[in-house]
Amino acid sequence: MSRPPSGESGTRTSRAVLVERPGAHRLVEREVPAPGPGEVLVKVAAAGICMSDREVYDGHRDPGYVRYPVVPGHEWAGTVEAVGEGVDPALTGRKTVAEGFRACGACERCRCGETSLCASGYAETGFTEPGAFADHVIVPARLLHLLDDDADLRAAALLEPAAVIAAAVRAGRPQPGERVVVVGAGTLGLLAVQLLAASSPAELAVVDPRAARGDQALRCGASRSLDPDGAARLEGRFDLVVETAGAPTTAASSCRLARRGGRVVLTGMFTPGAAGIDPVHLSLSQLEIRSVFGAPSSAWSDAVRAFGLGLLDPAPLITHEYPLERFADAVALVGGGDPKTGKVLLRP
Repeated sequence: MSRPPSGESGTRTSRAVLVERPGAHRLVEREVPAPGPGEVLVKVAAAGICMSDREVYDGHRDPGYVRYPVVPGHEWAGTVEAVGEGVDPALTGRKTVAEGFRACGACERCRCGETSLCASGYAETGFTEPGAFADHVIVPARLLHLLDDDADLRAAALLEPAAVIAAAVRAGRPQPGERVVVVGAGTLGLLAVQLLAASSPAELAVVDPRAARGDQALRCGASRSLDPDGAARLEGRFDLVVETAGAPTTAASSCRLARRGGRVVLTGMFTPGAAGIDPVHLSLSQLEIRSVFGAPSSAWSDAVRAFGLGLLDPAPLITHEYPLERFADAVALVGGGDPKTGKVLLRP
């Protein structure tokens, strides 16, 4: 087994942001962990903060999907620093990202390729397993998706949300010449615009109440930007609707944007009390509706491939970068409502 070299004192240390319980965190310093059999130790280059991380910190995440104390961080990129027993030593030094879901690979759903629906129970890096708001993270080697040697690791930290969008695109099956609309112009929405633009739509609209976000969507490849009132005048127009906002009304409004027989993919994380989908409209319109939570291995492959080909460029979505010591400042920005705040990174 390859292990990281020792420093002058004989022991190397690694820092991590530990959320002990909702609203309480501290920066801990420990000996660099050694990867076990089948695992790799990754030196983290950058880790993104999303609303799920804010929910973990605030205590708003469903108790079945978090285990305190926890080191958050499920959006990240880094370099393999050491490998455990049974892992190819040639991985050492490779730039990489990794799937967050710790799928078993053996249940019926995993064998069908639906690793995000693993029946063995929920386990995910940064929620139930130590994540990447740290100098190092340990993950199973089987979950790695290797990057090109010249890959921008800062931008690659957004490949986890990009994989979620790749799953949505797979579910939505866009065809050249279709009318497509993305609801929401946050990180997920802007990544969706980039991937959907590659399908050569006749129209690629974005709906967001924030004009600045709409303008950014145009720079990402959208053909038009709409506010919710403007979108309401186009109900029944679109072949494919990709919802990314998770706002209380956007699941219902997205269904109204779809044409009869159209397709709707919901990726936003909705809170209890969100407006429901009208079953009468659903049945009469014969809509096809899919939801996405996380991403299977196939979608990760799609996202990494698109990133390597330059079809996906997450770097312009990054607006703020902080060291681990300023985690409190960084997480406070997420979900704060400032349209100038895009993706916030921690840089160990």
